[in-house]
Amino acid sequence: METSNTAQMYINEFDPLNYYQTYYSSGKRGIAREWKDFALQNLHEIFGSGGVKGDILIDFGAGPTIYHLLSACEVFNSIITSDFLEQNREQLEKWLKKDPAALDWTHFTKYVCELEGNRDNWEKKEETLRRKITKVLKCDALAEKPFDVPMPAADCLISCLCLESPCQDLEAYINILKKLKELLKPGGHIIIQSILNCSYYHIGNSCFPHLSLSKDDVEKSFLEAGYEIVNIKVLQRSVMSEMEISDYNGYYSIHARKPQKE
Repeated sequence: METSNTAQMYINEFDPLNYYQTYYSSGKRGIAREWKDFALQNLHEIFGSGGVKGDILIDFGAGPTIYHLLSACEVFNSIITSDFLEQNREQLEKWLKKDPAALDWTHFTKYVCELEGNRDNWEKKEETLRRKITKVLKCDALAEKPFDVPMPAADCLISCLCLESPCQDLEAYINILKKLKELLKPGGHIIIQSILNCSYYHIGNSCFPHLSLSKDDVEKSFLEAGYEIVNIKVLQRSVMSEMEISDYNGYYSIHARKPQKE
């Protein structure tokens, strides 16, 4: 498959260390803090409720991050994480191997453990996640098949801040959702968390394009892709002082299911 201009830009310019420093490093406030609280609280509620659990979880387009798996690792036996970029997969492998140069997610882990009622449990939590992640694979949202290796049917698929980046239009977003549905067991869950009405985001001197979606666009896309929507949450962006970094105006978290029968 020919590499698109956007994909080539990501290959050439996406710097996971700069990305981490911009959006995730310890002590970050503003939009970084707002996203962390929204994303992790929603995932804590979804995976802590007991209704979403099982054998296999697929994490699609993780970037260099692991924070979105900290609640899920308690309720799934095996986690397959993935990203399109080699430099991001290298960062994931470093974290799994406890490489001293790995990105530090301790502040996220402690926050999730605090939500679970035991902030001091963070080291055990990270070891649990490392044990549960069984594969780090390359994925490609725009390819005919998102993975180039045989994949087991998953009980759940999760993706954060990923699906809009490779899409040129709403049709492409819907097509990705349809392909992801094929990775799920009948009745399997899908959880997507991302940002609303965003046309760009910056990492250092690079400005990456982003498909702008409204809440209605998201809901209509999931229904058109053949999912049953369980719940959708939206939060308006309150920190308006960092618009030069990214122009989004809100956050969404959608939990849906593949029908038992299609």
